[in-house]
Amino acid sequence: MSHKLRFGVLIPPRLSWNEFLHRCRQMEELGFDALSFADHFASFLGDKGIFFEMWTLISAVAMATTRIRLQTLVAQIPFRNPALFALQALTVDHISGGRLEIGLGTGLEVDVSYRMMGIENWSGKERVARFGEYVEIVNRLLTAEETSYQGRYYQTDKAVLCPRSIQSPRPPLIIAALGPVMIGHAARHADIWNTMSFAKTLEAQIAEARERVATMNARCAKIGRDPSGLRHSYYMTGGAAFPLYESEETFTGFAQELIALGFSDLVLAYPRQDQAQRSFERIARNVLPELKATHGAVWMPPEAR
Repeated sequence: MSHKLRFGVLIPPRLSWNEFLHRCRQMEELGFDALSFADHFASFLGDKGIFFEMWTLISAVAMATTRIRLQTLVAQIPFRNPALFALQALTVDHISGGRLEIGLGTGLEVDVSYRMMGIENWSGKERVARFGEYVEIVNRLLTAEETSYQGRYYQTDKAVLCPRSIQSPRPPLIIAALGPVMIGHAARHADIWNTMSFAKTLEAQIAEARERVATMNARCAKIGRDPSGLRHSYYMTGGAAFPLYESEETFTGFAQELIALGFSDLVLAYPRQDQAQRSFERIARNVLPELKATHGAVWMPPEAR
């Protein structure tokens, strides 16, 4: 199965509202396929400054744009009850006219949000254990007429969401997964699998991505799923060792390596530095259309099927 190549962009919500909205509209004008929204109470590194709430931003941006898809990338499960989360997603699906893509992840233990909010900072093991129940409830609530669920961590009793979602059977589900257990959750539940790397070099990130694709293929084979039916998404953060937007050649090389591995959705991080922003915009105008023309359909390599 092939997938149309798509480019998204994540703009950290660390700007005034007017400036944030201006950039979102600019990304739509530049031809990006999706806007991605981060989910934190404050900068997860602890530095102070503006940081707006995810669902509120998506709702407002949905009203101010017309075409671009809107992704939670990714919503953290410790912040919300899964039934409330499903209702929020349903609401935004309607506000946006069916442009929402639901991204879910476990969140990071290093995020200062938990301390600031006074909520429990679960261990990584507990986050992963909770995740399977969480995504199951969200999926059922958005697809079934009525949902009752009794799990170890979460319960629902004859829960009903009304109206039904605009998208059928529900908005696409993105699952962020780096390790093998979370990749297993993505293999079972996701329409789109998203991953990223904290490696310091381009070569190391590509090697890590290749290993994760192999893990995903094995997980899909174990449950009898064709991995080519699952969109592969990669968050291209770059790093100090290879500034992603320093040249069109650097960006193009990284993107082509990922496409060759079967990644059809590439999410760019909007840069904070002025010089990098100018380079980013040139890449958006010149490189992304060329990549789409060259790789209009992304195929999973034969050895990965």
